[in-house]
Amino acid sequence: MITVLLTDDDPAARQGLRTIIDSSPDTRVVAEAWDGRSAQARRLLPDAVVMDVRMPGTDGIAATRKLRELPTPPAVLILTTFGLEEYAEQALKASASGFLIKDTPPTVPLPRW
Repeated sequence: MITVLLTDDDPAARQGLRTIIDSSPDTRVVAEAWDGRSAQARRLLPDAVVMDVRMPGTDGIAATRKLRELPTPPAVLILTTFGLEEYAEQALKASASGFLIKDTPPTVPLPRW
């Protein structure tokens, strides 16, 4: 079972992602966060984090950097509406496992954690 933390400031986006992720028998959402700071504060360390880039307070890039510094870091997939090359470069420099734009067609394979 792959455990997932959803981090997005939009409750509707989190609910939609939860529905999709929880529909797979191999994955389960174990927590949600509304900004980067709350994602870092979670005591339950998931296997993977789906992280938005732009959020109030601590952004997704800074939160990814901190999460990836943990002794047992989760995989982090940046999922955002902002397809700026600058964000993709920053995410990869922060050791994100991948960068995906929210309107990417479903034919694109998702990364395997």
